[in-house]
Amino acid sequence: MTNQAIDRANELFSAHAGILKTSQALALGIAPRTLYAMRDAGLLRQISRGVYQLADQEPLSNPDLISVAKRIPKAVICLISALHFHELTTQIPHKIYIALPQSAEKPRLSFPPLDIIWLSSKVYSAGICEQTIDEIPIKVYSAEKTVADCFKFRNKIGIEVALEALKDYLKMPGRDIEQLIFFARVDRVETMIVHYLEALL
Repeated sequence: MTNQAIDRANELFSAHAGILKTSQALALGIAPRTLYAMRDAGLLRQISRGVYQLADQEPLSNPDLISVAKRIPKAVICLISALHFHELTTQIPHKIYIALPQSAEKPRLSFPPLDIIWLSSKVYSAGICEQTIDEIPIKVYSAEKTVADCFKFRNKIGIEVALEALKDYLKMPGRDIEQLIFFARVDRVETMIVHYLEALL
């Protein structure tokens, strides 16, 4: 491994916010021996299996979400993980809740632990927002879609979690009730959410 190879690898990592998957690094021309030598020398830190960050950068604020975004490009952060992202719950997610289209392959990711919901194309694609964490783009459902999803999957996460999310959402500046009802319609829980809205508003 030459200094030139290390310098080139550093440049490539820096051009990708300091983070690359092994497959991305190899596709960009970083030799496996360079990658692993940099890891062993402490120039790279492994944030999950097959995902590396330049060691001289600030540690990631949410390495689990970034690992999911890097390893599972179609994953959309949803349910309790999305509520936590939007600050709409007191729940602390102990796994990452993600949505995938029914046609997607099952992810091969041992860590972080995942809870996957499989959605039809229409329901999956509705309400996806791209956000940025530590300069890395991640997909997460909008606050309105997330609240609607919580009612759709109330048997999975608990109706009390869905109600807490709705109450917190109604306190948000810039809330959009029309958007909430639109996504409730997509999720086929419009009647239920309108009932609770009438009681809370």
